[in-house]
Amino acid sequence: MKITLVDIERYIEINPTVLMGKPVIKGTRITVELIQGRIAAGETVQDILIAYPHISREAVEAALLYKDSRPEEE
Repeated sequence: MKITLVDIERYIEINPTVLMGKPVIKGTRITVELIQGRIAAGETVQDILIAYPHISREAVEAALLYKDSRPEEE
C-alpha cells in the first residue's frame, strides 16, 4: 500500500502525555524523529523493520512523509 499525506494520521499521533507531545508511531514510543534520523544515517526501511518488528512498513513510510505534511516550523 502506498502511503499518502492523507494516510499519515492513521500511523502517527501527537499526544501530550507521550514523550512530551513529540510525533510518534501510534501505540509506541518510537518517534518520527528517530525513524527519520536512522534513514538519514544510512539505514534502510528494512533495517528499521528488523530493529522494530512490531511496527509496519506503512508506519515507517508515514514517519518519513510526516515532515512533508507539516508546515515549516520557525
